[in-house]
Amino acid sequence: MSTIDSGHLEVGYGGQEGPEEAGLVGRGEAVDLRAGAGFRGLGCAGCAALRNEHQARFIGISYDAMETGLYSRDRDHVDAAYLFPYPVAGPGELLKRLREVHEIEGLSLIIPTLDSELENLLTVRSSLGELGIKVAVPSRSSLQARAKPVLDLLGKRTDVPVPRTFAANDPLTLAGHALRIGYPCYVKGALYDARLVYNEAQLYVAYNTICAVWGPPVLVQEAIYGEEYGVAGVGDGKGGLVCHCAVRKLLRSKLGKGYGGVVIEDPVVNDIALRLVKELKWDGPFEIELVKPAGREHHLFEINPRFPAWISFPAKAGCNMPAYVAERALGLAVSAPGKVPAGKMFFRHSQDVVADIGDVARIITHGETEFAADDGHSAPDAGEPQIRKPVTS
Repeated sequence: MSTIDSGHLEVGYGGQEGPEEAGLVGRGEAVDLRAGAGFRGLGCAGCAALRNEHQARFIGISYDAMETGLYSRDRDHVDAAYLFPYPVAGPGELLKRLREVHEIEGLSLIIPTLDSELENLLTVRSSLGELGIKVAVPSRSSLQARAKPVLDLLGKRTDVPVPRTFAANDPLTLAGHALRIGYPCYVKGALYDARLVYNEAQLYVAYNTICAVWGPPVLVQEAIYGEEYGVAGVGDGKGGLVCHCAVRKLLRSKLGKGYGGVVIEDPVVNDIALRLVKELKWDGPFEIELVKPAGREHHLFEINPRFPAWISFPAKAGCNMPAYVAERALGLAVSAPGKVPAGKMFFRHSQDVVADIGDVARIITHGETEFAADDGHSAPDAGEPQIRKPVTS
């Protein structure tokens, strides 16, 4: 997560892929920069997008001192960082650590972008409200209605085809479902990870790997091949779609993440997004992933309850969704972002981030640190953590 401070505009933002963490930013894969709060690329993307609209202070909340986004000095940088327990520790530990950070930083808003954090944040939402911290999350019913194990039910209610999907708590049952679907098929975690398997032996390996990290249930899903689409957007919580950007994926990682895409204006894709958001009464950020087999209808692959890693792309092209979400959650007067013209493209680019071993040592030793946003060389010595007075009203 991270906070932003502009005058007194302060925002915490959660991140997100194996594990995808939380914050005002954060997801992607190894090639993505991570920005605190366990965010990988999305965290950095969210920071950069918000800096386009506000002079803000971002507090990175990371689960790992090796999160690369913690050490960026570009516009996607975080101003300070805190280590947090992994979401599996539960809502109590999350609330405890958030109280500690809030005492120092004075948080105003948390925008999660890590799937595994949402349940914990929903649980502690009222407690955070008592502290004056807003949380931009959908309702629990909306979150559960788009979960992978029940996605087919949502598809039936909205008349959107969904690949056949079954869940199991043991590999033998999962293998039985795979025989019904037919190989090849996908083995997926309930929150993260998807592996294409071609036989039962590979299925067992995939099940054990995913279960060891995320636990059961594990899903098996029909493999659908075709053009892939992603729709990033914001719902108003009443069934309306405030803004969105639809892309056709042109470059994909081995896990299917979009590393390049082109904006499209497709009435069918737009209509699907509208129907899903209306049915869910979705509130806040989302990503809808679709597959269009040749000669067949678009199939709903999944709905992610946060922005995708490429969210900085529409922000650079006139559709700044992270800034809109932050302003709306804080009750500021805002208008819906503009549209990105069809034909605009993005490409994911990897770069090296230069840091100092003292930065890493300080986070590991003290669980927090403060960074300079200039050349990255003005941070205090590793043995001398900066002491900051708690925020007072």
